[in-house]
Amino acid sequence: MSMHPDLAVRIEEHFGEHLEGAVELKLDALITHLANGVSLEARVADPHAYAFTWVWGEAELRIDTAPLHADLATYPNHLHGADGMLHHDPLTVPGAAPWDNLQRLITAILADPLLGTSTGSPQP
Repeated sequence: MSMHPDLAVRIEEHFGEHLEGAVELKLDALITHLANGVSLEARVADPHAYAFTWVWGEAELRIDTAPLHADLATYPNHLHGADGMLHHDPLTVPGAAPWDNLQRLITAILADPLLGTSTGSPQP
């Protein structure tokens, strides 16, 4: 059973003032548009398997748990930065409650959509 409907409700309750509209539910994802111009797609299969992708202007970033980068300190979770590089994941913890990970991420991207991986402003 999908946990996306519950996550959508929690996002709207906790971050309502920062949303451009209602959270969109898709078959296997939810999409959130934030007032700072970020569009976030969250796909959560279970607490150990997730992908959070967000776009701000022309910058696209993603945190996911695909077990591909064993050399990173936070393996299997990792951040694909706006700079095109792989980084350790500074926010999420596999096995943590999905809401905890999503809440930490949204709070962080409201403050800095690029999570410090690039400089400059988004390009419309």
